[in-house]
Order: sequence, then structure tokens, then C-alpha cells
Amino acid sequence: MPISKLAHFSVRTTDLVASRRFYSGILGFKEGFRPPFKFPGAWMYLGGDEADHGVVHLIAIDENDPQGLIEYLGDKDASSLNGSAAVDHLAFLATDLQGMLEKLNNAGSEYRQRTVPSLGLHQVFVEDPSGVTIELNFPSEEAAARDAASGAPNASSRDSL
Repeated sequence: MPISKLAHFSVRTTDLVASRRFYSGILGFKEGFRPPFKFPGAWMYLGGDEADHGVVHLIAIDENDPQGLIEYLGDKDASSLNGSAAVDHLAFLATDLQGMLEKLNNAGSEYRQRTVPSLGLHQVFVEDPSGVTIELNFPSEEAAARDAASGAPNASSRDSL
């Protein structure tokens, strides 16, 4: 049975509120149905279609009652929950580069960006509240149009913040 697509990725977070805000307020995911597990969390969806069981599963730690999470997914030391660990980054295709940069700037998020001409992509790298690196891939034409409008030569190849 071949693998057909990525089903979801999970982030075990020590700050569910900040993670929800990042994935919904900045990246534009919608929180939706999540089974009644014995630990806190949220399932984040693209658009309104909940048929695919969410794209991002946020898994929170209930410090007062961690047993439900331990029984379901196993125990992890809280000090290991920062950054991407063995996973380097997660990537999404996106549109509306300018709108995303405005959201990131308004949120005070640091990010890096660059254009990969051979792929026709303009990449923005940002970390979620748990330190997981998120790569957002926009059509490079969006960055070129932005740079032309601002009169900034080759601004899309510079790192920001």
C-alpha cells in the first residue's frame, strides 16, 4: 500500500494558547473538530473541510494531569519540546506574500526570506511558538512584483529581521 500524502503533523507544545494564535492568526488555519482525547490540544484545518482530520495537531501537556497524554503518546521530557528536534522544518505552499509579511511584522515574529529562482519560489522561514521551523513557499512573482513596486533592487534575496 503506497503512501499517498502527508496526513498531518503534530506539535507537542507547552503553550497551547500561543500555538493556536500562531497557526490560526498568522498562518490562517481554522480550528475544528478534535476527538475527546484525555489531554488538551487542538486540530487545525485548511479552510472549512474537516474530512482530512486536520493538517496540524497541537498536543498540549496538562501539568496537573499528564497521564492521559503519557498513556496515548508516551512521555517526553518538557525540555526536549523546543525546536524541530530531528525534523528540520515543515513546508507549505502559500499565496499573498505581502499579507503574510504584514501579519508576521504585526505579530513581532522574526523571519527569514529568500527567493530560489530555479524553483520559482520565494521562501519565508518562521518559527512557531514551540520553536518548530515553518517554511512558507510563495510564487516568486509575488516577491518580484513587491520589489518592483518598492523600487528595492533584489530585496527578495535579503533576510528580514
